[in-house]
Amino acid sequence: MTAGQSLADGAAGIALLHLETGNRPAAYEALRHATAGGVSISDGASLFYGAPALAFVLAGTDHPGLAPARAVTADGTATVTRRRLDTAHRRIDRHEQPHYAEYDLIRGLTGLGVVLRRLGDNELLRQVLDYLVRLTEPQGELPGWWCWNGPERRQPPPPGGHANLGMAHGITGPLTLLALTLRDGIIVAGHTTAINRISRWLDAWQQHTDGTIWWPQTITLTDLHRATPTQVTPLRPSWCYGTPGIARAQQLAAQALHDITRQRLAEAAFTTCVTDPEQLRRLTDRSLCHGTAGLVATARRVASDALTSIPLAAVEDLHRQTAPTPNEPEGLLIGKAGADLVTAATTAWDACLLLT
Repeated sequence: MTAGQSLADGAAGIALLHLETGNRPAAYEALRHATAGGVSISDGASLFYGAPALAFVLAGTDHPGLAPARAVTADGTATVTRRRLDTAHRRIDRHEQPHYAEYDLIRGLTGLGVVLRRLGDNELLRQVLDYLVRLTEPQGELPGWWCWNGPERRQPPPPGGHANLGMAHGITGPLTLLALTLRDGIIVAGHTTAINRISRWLDAWQQHTDGTIWWPQTITLTDLHRATPTQVTPLRPSWCYGTPGIARAQQLAAQALHDITRQRLAEAAFTTCVTDPEQLRRLTDRSLCHGTAGLVATARRVASDALTSIPLAAVEDLHRQTAPTPNEPEGLLIGKAGADLVTAATTAWDACLLLT
C-alpha cells in the first residue's frame, strides 16, 4: 500500500489540513505526493485510503485545475462501492457473519457512504443505505452486525465473535450515516426501522455508574448470555470507541426521528462523560482518533445541536494543555494534522469522523 494515499496517516490527510486552512501550495504538494504512485481502487480502498480518500479531500476544493482529479477519484469511489456492495450482499445471502471492515467507517461501506454523501452521489448512496438496512436484520439471537472477528487485529477473536459499539469500527457508524441521510431527506425502505433496531440495541447495553452514563466498547457472546458487559467502567472518552462518539450518534438519531427523550439522554451521557475528571485523565495524547482533538471535535458538534447548553471550555482547555507526544506523527487520525485541524478549521472536514 502507498502511504501517501492514506487519509489516516499519509499525505491525503496532510492535504486536507492545508486545504481547510487555506495553504493551497502546501495542499497541492501533499496531493502530488498522495497520487505519485497512482490511486488505488483495490479491495482495500476506503474513506481512509485510495480513491475514496482522495475523493473526500478533493470535494473540499473547487479549484478548476483539480477537476480531472475530482472526476477520476469520484469514478474510482463508485467502482469500489459497487464491488463492495456486491460482496456484502452475497455474504448476507450465505447467512454468514461479517467482518466489521465490511460495514465500518474506517474501512467499510459506511465510510464509502460518507464519501458519496460529500460527492452528492445520492443514487449510489441509497444503495449503501439499502445495504445498511439489511445489515441490521437479526440473525437468530444475534444482530446482523455481529462480527466473526475480534476487535483487536493482533489477538484471536473471542469465542463466538463480538458486537462493536464504537464510531470508528462499530455499529454507531452505520447508525450515524442512517441518521444524517434521513435528516437530509435521502431515504430508503426500512430506514427508520434500521435506526430503531440499532437504537434499541444501544439502549439494552447502556450503563450507569456513579452518576455517569456510558456504553461498553464491545459485547461478546458471554456478555450477551449474561446480559451484562465484562467491561465494568467507562474507558477513555474517545471519539473512536468511547462515550463521546456513541453519544453523538444517538443525538443525531434522535434528531432524525424527532425523539426529544432520546436526544436529552444522549446529551446527558455526553455531559456526564466530559465533566468526569477520572475519564478525562485517561486521554493521554492530542489525537483525533483517541485523544483530546477527537473529544473537542465531537464536543463542538454535540453542543451545536444540543437542546440545552453544553459548556466547551474544559475540553478546549484540555486540548490546548495536552503536549504533543514524543515523535508525534504528521497524520490526520493520530498525529499533528488532526490536532491542528481542530484548532484551525471551521468547515465540515469532520464529516470524515461522521460528526456532521
